[in-house]
Amino acid sequence: MVLSVLVILLLSVLYEALKMGKAVLLRRALLALPRSLSQEALTEPQEGDTDPAQGRWFRYHVGQTLFHVVQVVLGYMVMLAVMSYNAWIFLGAIAGSTLGYFVVYPLLGRG
Repeated sequence: MVLSVLVILLLSVLYEALKMGKAVLLRRALLALPRSLSQEALTEPQEGDTDPAQGRWFRYHVGQTLFHVVQVVLGYMVMLAVMSYNAWIFLGAIAGSTLGYFVVYPLLGRG
C-alpha cells in the first residue's frame, strides 16, 4: 500500500514537471518564429530554400506534441488510480501535485 501511494505521488510530481517542460518548449517555439510578417515570410518556400527558423519551430512543435502525449497518459493514470476510491491514493496524488508544483514552478522563470 505504501509503495502504491509513493508511485502515485511520484507520477503526480512528474506530471507537474511535464507541464513546466511544455511551457518552456512553448516559449522557445514562440521565440523561434520569424519576427517579421512580411509578404516573403508568409509565402511558401521554394523547393531549394531551407529556413532554419522554420525547422527549429517544427522540432519544438514535435517536442511539445510528445510532451503532451506523455502528460495526457500520466494524467489518465493518476486519474484511474484516484478513481479506486482509496483515500491514501487520493492524498498521495494531491501531495505529489502540490510537491511537484512547489518544486518545479520556480524553474519556469529560468527556462
